[in-house]
Amino acid sequence: MSKSDEMILVVPTELFKRIGYFQGFRADAQPYRRLLAPENLRFMRRGDMEKDPSHKQLIPYILLLWTDPQTGAPWLFTYTRGAGMGEARLHAKMSVGVGGHINNTDMVAGGCDPYWEGLLRELHEEVRLDPAIILSERCAGLINDDATEVGTVHLGVVHIFELARPEVVSNEPDLLQSGFRPVEELKKTPDAFESWSRISIEALF
Repeated sequence: MSKSDEMILVVPTELFKRIGYFQGFRADAQPYRRLLAPENLRFMRRGDMEKDPSHKQLIPYILLLWTDPQTGAPWLFTYTRGAGMGEARLHAKMSVGVGGHINNTDMVAGGCDPYWEGLLRELHEEVRLDPAIILSERCAGLINDDATEVGTVHLGVVHIFELARPEVVSNEPDLLQSGFRPVEELKKTPDAFESWSRISIEALF
């Protein structure tokens, strides 16, 4: 199946606006849990959704964070998007976010949460890490960026995975120049990053 024919999780833009429209970063994600209520779950063809602003593609956006125990400085897993990664409009941009679309194949038997199943699938597709080094996970907020063509049809849910050690390896050839870098260094070149990464760094650090 081509990427265009994948059935991906989307939410009505009108529902997002009714809950509370914002541009940029919103730290309080609690009200937006309504988007994941069973009656609001919709899986639609990806090729149709890429240019349809009536729906937002819901994307988990995972930041892998390690804190240097000697200095207390935060470091983030960072990479450059290669040409083989899904969203062509973001190629050659630097990113601190790992994640992607939730597919209808993430709907598994037993009533499991398709959003969480998709988040874990995307994480393990893109990187390799020992689950034992994950100290904590939290939802840090949401990103909506209607200032860009990509952003008008996507809604990002930012998750922070705090790690005991900076031991993460790229699992995809198109995660280029990957590795941990100090946040203070990343903040010096905001224009090098895709918009969601820039927004995340500015809002959270």
